[in-house]
Amino acid sequence: MKESTKVGIMYTGSAYLVWGLFPIYWKWLEHVAADEILANRIFWSFVSMVLFLLFTRKIGRLKATLQAMRRKPKQAVILIVASLLVSLNWFLFIWAVNHDRIIETSLGYYINPLMTVLLGVFILKESLSKAQIFSFMLAMGGVLVLTVSYGQFPWISLGLAVTFALYGLAKKMIQVDAAVGLTLETAVVTPIALVFLVFTYVNGDVSLFSYSVSTDLLLIIGGTVTAIPLLLFAQGAQKIPLYMIGFLQYVTPTMTLLLGIFVYNEPFTSVQLTAFSFIWTALLLFSLSQTKWYQQKPFMLKNDHH
Repeated sequence: MKESTKVGIMYTGSAYLVWGLFPIYWKWLEHVAADEILANRIFWSFVSMVLFLLFTRKIGRLKATLQAMRRKPKQAVILIVASLLVSLNWFLFIWAVNHDRIIETSLGYYINPLMTVLLGVFILKESLSKAQIFSFMLAMGGVLVLTVSYGQFPWISLGLAVTFALYGLAKKMIQVDAAVGLTLETAVVTPIALVFLVFTYVNGDVSLFSYSVSTDLLLIIGGTVTAIPLLLFAQGAQKIPLYMIGFLQYVTPTMTLLLGIFVYNEPFTSVQLTAFSFIWTALLLFSLSQTKWYQQKPFMLKNDHH
């Protein structure tokens, strides 16, 4: 294995490990409303990223990106959409974690890779192999099992999967430096976050600087905690093949699932196990279909990619 690949696995794997531990962090703030946590996360992420760009002398790259977007307003619109999507994704995740629905967030991030490919088919007109089509049918079966058993649509899981998949698509369409991209995305929604924080302060409902020192620190450091895995991922993803990223990304939902069951004692019923089994099988089949081993098999039909 090449040295650059090892470094890539280390960076990317570390990013997914940090993301997998996020429920613990937001649980420490469960006494704060999800919308206030989100507003703080956005504002302090923006502050962290500006400081990071100054420290790494990337402010010039930020200015160049802004000038390029002025010439191409469509890129700016896509960036605004990406910013709103990631903010909605963050809110759903924080809300779910602090309402004892960590297992549902895990399911959402298991479904996410399949949702991403579905967008590729319908929006980027990419084609699917038979194995990939079958994996989608299995995943849909899992979602259907949950929907019927709950008696309601699994909106948290699918909300997380759809918002993050659409966010990924938007990022693919603008392709800016990871640090610059996160700075701009948080800059778009920071004014809204600040207005919200001022409004809650005026109403006497704000937790920042009025609850405890530990709460203040957690809310402020949340910005840096958000930025670290994104920067690790940006460093690592460039050094390893896409199929390897595909396998590593299952670290996060597996960790959140285990946290939900064994640390926070959320119920994991036989119906949920059945639904997860459908989706795990779908992901295994889907992941195998991405590997060279599968694609070089002699039993592969000529028309498998149509």
